[in-house]
Amino acid sequence: MYSTREHSGTEKEPEGVLVYVKTAEGNDSLVWMDKDGNSITQSQLAILRAAECKPETPAIPRNPNHHKLVRQGIEHIIQQEKLVGGQLGRPSGARYRTYERLKRHYEDLKKHEPLFAGEDLVKVIDDIYKYPLRSSATDILNRQLRAGVSDEDLAQLVISLRNEDRLSLRQEEAERQEPRIICSMGLFKKKAEQKS
Repeated sequence: MYSTREHSGTEKEPEGVLVYVKTAEGNDSLVWMDKDGNSITQSQLAILRAAECKPETPAIPRNPNHHKLVRQGIEHIIQQEKLVGGQLGRPSGARYRTYERLKRHYEDLKKHEPLFAGEDLVKVIDDIYKYPLRSSATDILNRQLRAGVSDEDLAQLVISLRNEDRLSLRQEEAERQEPRIICSMGLFKKKAEQKS
């Protein structure tokens, strides 16, 4: 019932909603929508700062347009995901970065060590392009990418995930995937009639 905290809007930080979504492609995304349904920012730092509050911060009744603004936020995220990253999602996402690294690794192997540019690597590159990653694969790949995994080790990891059917959601599974709202928070002024 209460998913809103008091917020006195400013020009740069207006009233509205913050939305955290896991997209159908498996990407985590945040957006801040103003009360008129315009995107303010997708800066994760700005949104997290706006959401910050102490545990004792009181909630206020949800704004009547909360769900409408959340829907507009999700639609904005989906549109941006298509524009920014296309099929592979955002350039900062695990799927995009893994695809680019493996594609580059395959091209290097073809030039310098053609015997090691195997069919398994071609299959995983193709799967990553065609199908969204499973969330567990996204988590594994994000950890390895942050740790600075080599291209060769990344290729072996992804081939292993594919062989164990832990890499991608095949078409029939992917079609069932919908964006999931992880959470939303309203940022609105407390109305005079709500004060006790």
